[in-house]
Amino acid sequence: MTSTAPRTAAARPAAPPLVLTRARLGAGGPPVSLRVDGGRITAVVPAAERPPLRTGERVVDLDGRTVLPGLRDAHVHMTQWAGTRRRTDLSAARSARQAADAVAAATAGLPPGEIFLGCNFRDGLWPDAPHRDLLDAAAPGRPVALVGADLHAVWMNSACLALIGADHPTGLLREQACMAALAALPEADEETADRWVAQACEAAAARGVTGVTDFEYADNLANWTRRTAAAAPAVRVSASVWSQHLESAIERGLRTGDPVPGADPLVRMGPLKMITDGSLNTRTALCYDPYPGLAGQQDAHGLELVPSADLVRLMRRAAAHGIEPAVHAIGDRANAVVLDAFAEVRCRGRVEHAQLLTPADVPRFAELGVTAGVQPEHAVDDRDVADRHWAGRTGRAFPYRDLLDAGARLEFGSDAPVAPLDPWRAIAAAVHRSADDRPSWHPEQEIPVRDALTAACGGRRLVRVGDRADLAVVDTDPLTADAAALRAMPVHATLLAGRWTYGGPED
Repeated sequence: MTSTAPRTAAARPAAPPLVLTRARLGAGGPPVSLRVDGGRITAVVPAAERPPLRTGERVVDLDGRTVLPGLRDAHVHMTQWAGTRRRTDLSAARSARQAADAVAAATAGLPPGEIFLGCNFRDGLWPDAPHRDLLDAAAPGRPVALVGADLHAVWMNSACLALIGADHPTGLLREQACMAALAALPEADEETADRWVAQACEAAAARGVTGVTDFEYADNLANWTRRTAAAAPAVRVSASVWSQHLESAIERGLRTGDPVPGADPLVRMGPLKMITDGSLNTRTALCYDPYPGLAGQQDAHGLELVPSADLVRLMRRAAAHGIEPAVHAIGDRANAVVLDAFAEVRCRGRVEHAQLLTPADVPRFAELGVTAGVQPEHAVDDRDVADRHWAGRTGRAFPYRDLLDAGARLEFGSDAPVAPLDPWRAIAAAVHRSADDRPSWHPEQEIPVRDALTAACGGRRLVRVGDRADLAVVDTDPLTADAAALRAMPVHATLLAGRWTYGGPED
């Protein structure tokens, strides 16, 4: 049973002061020493001018390593990511039959009746269609639920459909039906789920991450208040709200960026999240052009999940109370609708994904002051399905260089579990537009390493005096790293408000 008693975040002692010597200030930067005190950077001086030590300060020699602002993942579904880290990955399946065979192999030794959860299948290029009969034969009598890589589809067998009290002719459920089915699945208890989330945050810190925006489809304010009652998270958290929780947040007087009462100070009120269309892989992203082979059919152009009038109403309500909207838009028509809504409401906010844009809409991001929250790993993961379903339009798909050149602010995320929570993969994808041995996909949309780092660090370019001491220390200068080295960047240590969350000196 969930307790309703008020909780108070656990008090923590102040981080001890540090002096970091023989560091390099940013990518390609000069050698410096940094003083960290009270959770902030209080001095940055040339390496030859190491600040005199004060009582209680600890000196840490970084041996020429590069110090960057802490990285941020601006789009995570934290509970789903934490659970997916324990699920069977089906991304290698090239057909529905292969996926079913993988399920048969993975379930062979499991206790009878135990539910099987898989993830990351991509059916957009499969020669055959997912069907519950395939999974029924692969795992007779066992409930099986396979979540699509984009989180907009779930493939269930008959036993799993029966488990949640549903029926479906094929077992492949998309969009709202998918969300409802996933919500009906048995969940791990709160204690277990919170432990998994804490471990996922620690794993993120090991990749240099100091902050995330959590877009989990849940009451995120309540969940993060509970999670941080006993211990601080390993990352800063911006906790989003969905429309069903908007009025509660307004009643509490919470504005985007505010501390959440009762939670650890690392947890802040995030944006209002809304989803206006579907996704590319499910062919539900809302586009001006129909999907190949679907012309004349219902939903051939994708799905509009929130009518524009409702979108404007919700955005206006949130903005009037200091809550910034973060609106999912993938197809070019969806992006136009969302930008029109921002133009009407005249508020700050974000477009999440911005995967396919018309040339006329690219400059509107900067003109309206709207941040493009993008996931570069999706560009390399989805290049083949985009070439098929957005044929002739991929020159304006994932158009990061066009957005930068137009003055837009980019912030990188993973959309984990759609892609792993690892900002170095996003940086490498944005810079090189390939994740394998193939040439760059639309190299005209590549962006420079420095700009990619800025987008992955929440807009911070360099560590400066007065900044919060949220730092990532890496072994390789990103400017000298090739594509493989950038993608697998070795992180030496991570500090959050001057406290080591990964690596650091041994006591």
